[in-house]
Amino acid sequence: MNQRVFPKSAAKVSLLGFGCMRFPLTEEGRIDRNKSSAMLDYAYLNGVTYFDTAYPYHDKESELFVGEYLKKYSRDTYYLATKLPCWEVKILDDAKAMFVNQLNRLQQDYVDFYMLHALSASSWASMRDLGVVEYLMSLKENGKIRHLGFSFHDEYKVFEEIIHYCNWDFCQLQLNYMDTREQAGIKGYELATSLGIPVVVMEPIKGGSIAKLPDDIRSVFTELRPDDSAARWAMRWVGTLDNVKVILSGMSTMEQVVENCETFADFKALDEDERNAVIRVEERLRARIKNGCTACGYCMPCPFGVDIPGNFKVWNDYAMYGNKGEVIWQWTQQFNPDSKAEKCSECGACEAVCPQSLSIIQDLKTLQSEFDQLVAESK
Repeated sequence: MNQRVFPKSAAKVSLLGFGCMRFPLTEEGRIDRNKSSAMLDYAYLNGVTYFDTAYPYHDKESELFVGEYLKKYSRDTYYLATKLPCWEVKILDDAKAMFVNQLNRLQQDYVDFYMLHALSASSWASMRDLGVVEYLMSLKENGKIRHLGFSFHDEYKVFEEIIHYCNWDFCQLQLNYMDTREQAGIKGYELATSLGIPVVVMEPIKGGSIAKLPDDIRSVFTELRPDDSAARWAMRWVGTLDNVKVILSGMSTMEQVVENCETFADFKALDEDERNAVIRVEERLRARIKNGCTACGYCMPCPFGVDIPGNFKVWNDYAMYGNKGEVIWQWTQQFNPDSKAEKCSECGACEAVCPQSLSIIQDLKTLQSEFDQLVAESK
């Protein structure tokens, strides 16, 4: 198993990390402990040493399960990561109580990698003003936390503020070859690298979206490496970045565990031809986009509550990746009904200020019709 070093502590960690948020489930929706334990065993016995969980994963069951599972192995043979659920912290004492609770849930005396979870502009301001960062630093000084960092989901300018706040031991970013301009993106990676802060990557295959590519696009990869899956290409793209120390994969089947362990057993960075192939795949995927919405926000707020950039993001993502199941779930279960395209009154205020001169009204009509049909066909 390929390993990389966190320079400040000299911790030598497996490049593949096991993300403990997508375990197989029982019919009752609980973690299938037999299947999940077998997957973790295979990963551990094949050199995976980094296990990443969090308080809310699997309806708060993940920390409990992972803590129980890891008791069978010597504490100096693995690294355990978890996160402070910032949304649960209203006063500093909440953070103190939560950390003690998490240690108990994990059955641990310390945490190797501890993060402020899913920081955004608002949650960061709260954690900063409450003195949570300083409290966590004190836990590090006392040995309860070995590496202190944060996971991030917001714009680059917010990331820039957070990463300059203190001497973080690491940061965790969403990064893959399709998300280089999303959230902190590649600029965030480069900034962290320039500051000597190691990066842990989440969503290396974009939640599965770039694991199953349309055949005409995947052919770019198969021409060079016929036996390699699209997921393996995505993993290798992330691993080619030297300052990425861990790549998290939220594995949900034994097949995924086996393939990932094979990928990282003898890891090879992409060569020039392969990097160019990834660029071509990205270009072909982006060419399938329905419209050129850049989510600049000039059209917002809509006087009738339509989340115009949000609607277009779902539409464009579906056009690129063709993931019917994911888009149906997102559209029916996750997207606010009061923000959908059908709420458009055709007032035209958005089109008057759109820098891209998009036909917003017609595009909203089209996407609503397409998604209505998609949902109907799925029933």
